[in-house]
Amino acid sequence: MSPFLLTRTLPEDVTDAALRADVRQGLTRTPKTLPPKWFYDAHGSELFELITQLPEYYPTRAEREILLARSGEIAAATGARTLIELGSGSSDKTRHLIDALTALHTYVPVDVSESALTGAGRALLAERPGLDVHALIADFTAGLTLPDTPGPRLLAFLGGTIGNLPPAERAVFLASVRALLAPGDVLLLGTDLVKDERVLVRAYDDAAGVTAAFNKNVLAVVNRELGADFDAGAFDHVALWDAGQEWIEMRLRARRALTVKIPALDLAVDFTAGEELRTEVSAKFRQDGVRAELSAAELELTHWWTDDEGRFALSLSVAR
Repeated sequence: MSPFLLTRTLPEDVTDAALRADVRQGLTRTPKTLPPKWFYDAHGSELFELITQLPEYYPTRAEREILLARSGEIAAATGARTLIELGSGSSDKTRHLIDALTALHTYVPVDVSESALTGAGRALLAERPGLDVHALIADFTAGLTLPDTPGPRLLAFLGGTIGNLPPAERAVFLASVRALLAPGDVLLLGTDLVKDERVLVRAYDDAAGVTAAFNKNVLAVVNRELGADFDAGAFDHVALWDAGQEWIEMRLRARRALTVKIPALDLAVDFTAGEELRTEVSAKFRQDGVRAELSAAELELTHWWTDDEGRFALSLSVAR
């Protein structure tokens, strides 16, 4: 069996330090914010898995539909010998792509979760024993050094996750991705598309309340890790479409005036009744805008595929 290598580029204490910095900065600014990455402790990851199965939440199904239909074309267009996946998680959807990439030599999953990387890597090796898997425990938004692997390389960033970055941060991120690629290497990017507001809002405010529980889980993370006393019942889940920015915002709205104490930061945070804490933006895209953002990062869009209903897109872009 080919080797499974696991490399840590994140210091052991980096998560705690980052959480402290994000909470202090986000809860002392106006308006208050917290980054969406703090949804994803073990419970939050379980909730998100449930979200992907909800009838209202179309992105996961739509992207999988495209991968099932187009993986052969992606393989033919790239001839990739190395597949790098940012935010790989369970590597579930990527299996369709791996099966199609007949020349694939090495798979490089990148994630902050060691347990997810280990589980997915070993499962893949059991299914495809000739594959080299070199997993990286890393934060791909904070700079990344890739192992030396054979080209051509295909870097995948799926799930529409790029929409969680505001435009200025997207530009920095895409430039950093381009810096990882040699000329002729390819980026496979998943982008959720602009569509009817009602469809978008329902996807982030489902009838069963799973997304509301997911949103409030960020408060549980801050409580557990920093000794805070957030009362999740004192906040309502809110999902709004911002037509000007063309993104969904998830927020938590205080039902009453309250003060939250965060002992680990020696911090007390006041909320007025109705005040909102923004926990996520999820930008939606149009093809011309995606092309322009990629071009600014010296990536040339060459292929564009959508699901049958035109809700979601996968694109291939070649490093110039």
